Amino acid sequence: MRKKKEDEEIIEEAVETAEAVEESEAEEIAETESADAEDAAEAESTDESQEEETAEAADDQTEESSESSEELNESSEELVELELEAIQSAIESILFAMGESVEIDKIADVIGTTKGNVEDALDMLSEKYENPACGVQLVRLEDSVQLCTKPDNYEYLIKVTKTKPKFTLSDTVLETLSIIAYKQPVTKIEIEKIRGVSCDHAVNKLLEYDLIKEFGRLDAPGKPILFGTTENFLRCFGVTSISDLPQITPEQVEEYKKEAESEISVKLDI
Repeated sequence: MRKKKEDEEIIEEAVETAEAVEESEAEEIAETESADAEDAAEAESTDESQEEETAEAADDQTEESSESSEELNESSEELVELELEAIQSAIESILFAMGESVEIDKIADVIGTTKGNVEDALDMLSEKYENPACGVQLVRLEDSVQLCTKPDNYEYLIKVTKTKPKFTLSDTVLETLSIIAYKQPVTKIEIEKIRGVSCDHAVNKLLEYDLIKEFGRLDAPGKPILFGTTENFLRCFGVTSISDLPQITPEQVEEYKKEAESEISVKLDI
C-alpha cells in the first residue's frame, strides 16, 4: 500500500511538471506570436509610410512636370505672338512704302517667314483696321494685298488734293468693260461681234484709265491683241477676284441680246 501511494505521488508530480511545461511553452508561443504580430504591424506601417512618401514624390514630380509644361507652352505662345507682331510691323511698313499692291509670296520671301505666318499677320492687321478710328484698310487683290484709305474718307482726300475723280465711264465704255471682264482674255473682234459696233474708242479709254491691259496675242491669223482687266479694275469695283463678279444668268443674257438687237434696229431706222 505504501508503495502504491508513492507511485501515485510520483505520477501526480509528473503530471504537474508536464502541465507546467505546457503552460510555459504556451506562454512562449503567445509571446512569440505577439512579437511577430508587432513586427508585422511595424513592417506594414513602414511599407505604408514608404508608399505614401513614394506617392507624394510622384505627385510632386507630376506637378513640377505640369508646371514646366505650362511654362513652356506659355513661352512658346509668347514667342509666336512676338513673331506675329514683328511680321505685322514689317508688312505695314512694306505696304505703306510701296503704295501699291504687293504679292503675298513676295512679302513672305522678303521677311523670311512662311506664307501662313504672313496670312495670320494680315488677318490680325485687317481686324486692327476695322476700328473706326483707323483711316486705312487692307485690300486683297487676287494673290496680292494693298494698304488703302477707307472709302468713307474719300471726300476729305479730294479736298486735300484738290482733284476730281479720274474718270467717268459712259454706257459704251462700261458695256465694253463688262464684256472684257466676263470674257477675258478677249480680242477687239470678239468684243465688236458681241456689241455689233466698233470698240476702238472704248478700249483706248479703258487702257487710259488702267482698267484693262494687253494679255498677249491670240495664236491666230493677224495675231490680234488679247485684253483683260487689271488690279485697278478690282480695286475700283471693290472685288478681290474676277470670280467675285456677279454671275449672269441665261435669262439675263437673252434679255441683253434683245436690248442690243433693239438698239441696232433703232440705229438702222435712223
